[in-house]
Amino acid sequence: MDGEMTMEGKLAARLDELLRSVSPVDEDAARDTQKRWDSLAKPLKSLGLLEKNVAKIAGIHGSSRVDLKKRALVAMCADNGVIEEGVTQTGSEVTAIVAENMAVGSTTVTVMAEAARTDVFPVDIGMATEGCLLEGVPKEEGELLSRTLLPRKVRRGTRNFAKGPAMTREEALRAVLVGIEIAGRLKAQGYDILATGEMGIGNTTTSSAVAAALLSQPVEQMTGKGAGLSDEGLQRKIKVIQEALENLKPDREDPMDILVKVGGYDIAGMTGLFLGGAIYRIPVLIDGFISSVAALLAMNLEPLSRDYMIASHVSKEPAGQLILDELGLKPMLCCEMCLGEGTGAVAALSVLDMGLTVYHRMATFDDMNVEQYQPL
Repeated sequence: MDGEMTMEGKLAARLDELLRSVSPVDEDAARDTQKRWDSLAKPLKSLGLLEKNVAKIAGIHGSSRVDLKKRALVAMCADNGVIEEGVTQTGSEVTAIVAENMAVGSTTVTVMAEAARTDVFPVDIGMATEGCLLEGVPKEEGELLSRTLLPRKVRRGTRNFAKGPAMTREEALRAVLVGIEIAGRLKAQGYDILATGEMGIGNTTTSSAVAAALLSQPVEQMTGKGAGLSDEGLQRKIKVIQEALENLKPDREDPMDILVKVGGYDIAGMTGLFLGGAIYRIPVLIDGFISSVAALLAMNLEPLSRDYMIASHVSKEPAGQLILDELGLKPMLCCEMCLGEGTGAVAALSVLDMGLTVYHRMATFDDMNVEQYQPL
């Protein structure tokens, strides 16, 4: 019928509506938190990013009584058609194996998450294995359960971007809205902070392609060996990305076009998580390279979303630091990690815990009858 909105149009309208609800963080709460830091009996600003990030979280929560008791890692799992080009060491079957092991708690990040008191929510947003496809925007259901593979499949893997666009715009919008939906549901369940993670064979290839397109940087500078490629494999990976960008010509002024042409469903879902953090006012931890590419997409879609992001670590991948620089964020850790899954983000939660313990429990200058430090 003439004038009837397409599904793509409905999804785009829904995303626009949600993004219009984003507002600035509470600067008063952030300032009150920094005043508390300055009153503690230690040199001013001496805990660096721990102080800044606790104050940032206060601004997001709207209160200087910062609490991160309930935390969640959301790991977006998806496959990428570009692996047909020989850019990885393993096949898509590994994505399913690792995702299933996330659900039972036997992967690297789930072991780390247990130590950091973090619930893990693996999400099938686009794995090549069987599973129910989403029909339109996700509907409200019951409580999201950790250690359960959440069914949010948009499609059974993206298409091979060496032969054409990785996904349709409708699929990209749907995947972004999945991330937003999950962020909102977890906020409603009382979670105080989200960590981002992913699992998907071939996703350093998609991330390098998206990063090169977003930053107009040479593909060689944005591409690394991922999960252990040889020098020959790296050159093949670079060539595949270069040719795809030349053929598909993603529009740098349109982040969704870049996502559609060379992205992945895991990247799209994490983009939605970052946007959901800004929409529902919950801090979201960036993990490594793939996660930071999603954060950069989110910032390009809604600039205010950056104020709701916290950088956990800098990835060992070549473009890891470049992406964080573009985001204007500093990482708390530099551990030469490049595992993915959300491992860096979960590690950073333990560091934030130490900062919060000092913030809440340390004596003030007044408590100790010592004159407070003053900036000189």
